[in-house]
Amino acid sequence: MMIPDVIDVHAHFTPPTTPEEREARWHAMREAQFLAPEPYQWTVDGTLDYMDRAGVAMQLLSNIPKTPDALRASNDYGASVVADHPARFGLLAALPTDDPALALAEIERASSELHADGFAVTCHYNGVYLGDASLEPVWAELDRRGSTVFAHPDAYAPASMGRPSPLLEVAFETARTVIDMLYAGVFRRFPNMRLIVAHCGGALPALSGRLHLLGTEAWVPNPNGLTQSEIRDHLARLYLDTAATGTIHTLAPALAMTSPEHIVYGSDSGVPCSTEHTLETNRHAVADFTGLPRDQLEAIGRNALPLFPRAAARVGRQVTTA
Repeated sequence: MMIPDVIDVHAHFTPPTTPEEREARWHAMREAQFLAPEPYQWTVDGTLDYMDRAGVAMQLLSNIPKTPDALRASNDYGASVVADHPARFGLLAALPTDDPALALAEIERASSELHADGFAVTCHYNGVYLGDASLEPVWAELDRRGSTVFAHPDAYAPASMGRPSPLLEVAFETARTVIDMLYAGVFRRFPNMRLIVAHCGGALPALSGRLHLLGTEAWVPNPNGLTQSEIRDHLARLYLDTAATGTIHTLAPALAMTSPEHIVYGSDSGVPCSTEHTLETNRHAVADFTGLPRDQLEAIGRNALPLFPRAAARVGRQVTTA
């Protein structure tokens, strides 16, 4: 079975680089036990070719460099790709969440000048996690705008126990970050902001039952007085993508935590850890998942449309507000 006309919310890109830059990046990855066989270069044409063969109508592109200048330049390049192919790509503009003032400025610039469809953040940016109190004005602005935000872990973190971070650590970093946001009251105070969590929430769905059971016990620090029902409801409001997590082993726990309408398609394309073989294996696993009726399963490919109305208009889909 195939899911037609997919909207892919988890698609990476990189601006053009020199061979020397790619070589240096490759060596740094290998030193972190990320044993990519050769330097990698993302291209628009190669991506469109894969999208056409895989039945992907549109990708929402994201890339989160670690310096302000590189981040702004990357957002500019992503916007140029969207301008050249408006019906095939959208932009999730990266935000420098270690500096609230810069992040607020980039929200405004990306919205008014780049016409970004949403925003992308990493679980920790230069050491600052998304639950940090300094980010209160950033979440407030995103909430005021009713923005959709894509949260992705740092896949280039140091290796853990000799294994590259994309294999295991990203799943636990994602869970730690979202749980910290939960206890910090981010989801309580900013209900108009929609958060898509990469990789089906990482380890979060598997831990959600433990949070329900133990998360409000007296021995757990809970400065905002989070209740059991709030834990359940705030986690259920999250959107989870299917990148590298399309099998029953991850989709079943995700569906126990949230609803089918909150599962959105993600491929994780555009990075060296995602070969076409892994992309296709994961895509077919999603399409063959037996835990949902056929109509809800096919809807996974379109569940992102209400989250990105401008992108939906460009791709030519009718959007109804959930």
